[in-house]
Amino acid sequence: MRENQYRKLIPRLFLLAAACLAPWSSARSLATPLPAADSPLHKVIVIGFVGGFVRHDDAKHAEVQFAARLRDRYASAVDVKVFGNHSGQEAFRHVLRLLDTNRDGILTALETEKAKIIIFGHSWGGTETVLLARALQRQHIPVLLTIQVDSISKPGQGDISIPTNVAHAVNFYQSNGLLHGRPEILAIDPERTNIIGNFHMTYKDHPVNCDQFPWFARTFTKPHIEIENDPRVWAEAASLIDAELSGARSIAQAH
Repeated sequence: MRENQYRKLIPRLFLLAAACLAPWSSARSLATPLPAADSPLHKVIVIGFVGGFVRHDDAKHAEVQFAARLRDRYASAVDVKVFGNHSGQEAFRHVLRLLDTNRDGILTALETEKAKIIIFGHSWGGTETVLLARALQRQHIPVLLTIQVDSISKPGQGDISIPTNVAHAVNFYQSNGLLHGRPEILAIDPERTNIIGNFHMTYKDHPVNCDQFPWFARTFTKPHIEIENDPRVWAEAASLIDAELSGARSIAQAH
């Protein structure tokens, strides 16, 4: 990443590392603590997308591991589910079902306005992150945060423009190898969407162990899987989610 951006991340990563040694908002008010999570209306919905043709439950992939850590950390305060990047419609229907708390098949203004949604994804999953946010925008459903990790555009489907229903968005990318991610994401309306940053990751001096991946991936697309497995990326993602869900931590500890 750019040197000045990396320097800004370092203090936050140290704080996060310290927090991890201990037991691990609505779009209108990020500072408002979450109410008790007994009602589905109050749960935070976290959707993850794996890259390529990866199975949604393949535990060797960091996205699946990250989702498991979020479940452990926030317990009943969140609903976390990972999808394949070709299952965007399934993810969309899953979100609508969770928001439709009275199960009448119709989303009311109350059900959509109180939505608390976070979306993340790697590679094609980064593109699917943006596509899901756009689909939710058409239903007037807000999104708290999107996280793209080495996002690669699908044919005919752009991943650069972040829709206005997204409050915050962040992009991590690397620029080496046969596969490398989107170097920049932009807000359609900067007054409504805060682009936290486009962070350039490099691995020449910071190699990441990828021994669990097939030899051809390590040979031809190593930087692309290094960023997927980079603990710095997921530590920063966890820090950003922690900031969004400041009320959820106390809820999880109370259950």
